[in-house]
Amino acid sequence: MTLPDSMTAMAISGPGGPEVLVPRTLPMPRPGKGEVLVAVVAAGVNRPDVLQRQGGYPPPPGAPETPGLEIAGEVVGLGPDVGRYRMGDRVCGLVAGGGYAEYCVVAEANALPVPGNLSMVEAAGLPETFFTVWTNVFIRGGLKPAETLLVHGGSSGIGTTAIMMATAWGARVFATAGSAEKCQACEALGAERAINYREEDFVAAVLAATGERGCDVILDMVGGDYVARNFKAAARDGRIVNIAFLQGSKVEINLMPLMLKRLTLTGSTLRIRSVAEKAEIARALEEQFWPHLASGRIRPVIHQTFALHEAAQAHALMESGAHIGKIILEVGRPPA
Repeated sequence: MTLPDSMTAMAISGPGGPEVLVPRTLPMPRPGKGEVLVAVVAAGVNRPDVLQRQGGYPPPPGAPETPGLEIAGEVVGLGPDVGRYRMGDRVCGLVAGGGYAEYCVVAEANALPVPGNLSMVEAAGLPETFFTVWTNVFIRGGLKPAETLLVHGGSSGIGTTAIMMATAWGARVFATAGSAEKCQACEALGAERAINYREEDFVAAVLAATGERGCDVILDMVGGDYVARNFKAAARDGRIVNIAFLQGSKVEINLMPLMLKRLTLTGSTLRIRSVAEKAEIARALEEQFWPHLASGRIRPVIHQTFALHEAAQAHALMESGAHIGKIILEVGRPPA
């Protein structure tokens, strides 16, 4: 297979609004040791991409400046010491950057086969959300079957994934969302109850639904005044996991409930983790959840797709909060 010397990628011309995403011609990336080159068919759009575009979330050292943390496509190049994948394999992968491009290098250990009959568009919506939910809900949060999970932002890409994964795990799931339509979508995915936070106090609703017990695990991407409210909504020995702070990370709070209820407040980021750490997550996902994807029990929710050169429109939609599930860039087809 003859590959071109250059490719089209979406670059960030400078910190700013969606309009700073512009196409650029870049050199073709080359896979290194333990890496595969993927002809990108589709790439996921995520909140960290927006933060990077705004200048608040730079890529880690050595990662491409091009945004994009998850891709799906066909393997078209093999670096030294690649053992699992072969030319032409359909894969999806988690990357530290470079996804908004026609070609992207992925560590073989951070790539997974496209499961079942999923399309490339659907597969591109898997890595970032599934890796994030597994790490935070199941590892840091330690969610067990039959326990109760509260997902804030239940209609987001992370939220819809968390609802589906936890339901498949055998947990009881509640969610918050900002409209009747979004609440209905959460319940259709398996949430026992979705609470419209614009109309109802989620603390009171969760306590009423659990006989005043509260939730064992809370996944929060809101922050701000939700931190104190999560303390009230959590069960004794509950675990609260923060993955973002859309309402701010600086809060003044009374920590006494943390002690009295024996709560754990934790959080994490994914992008800066090593290839080896991400590989461990990939192995767990393939064992625990890839069978559910292959069988169709879990299927990623795709809200809308855009062409690669329409990345600005995709970011504008992400920032509007009007989406339910994932936003995807359709990049192209692998070379013949």
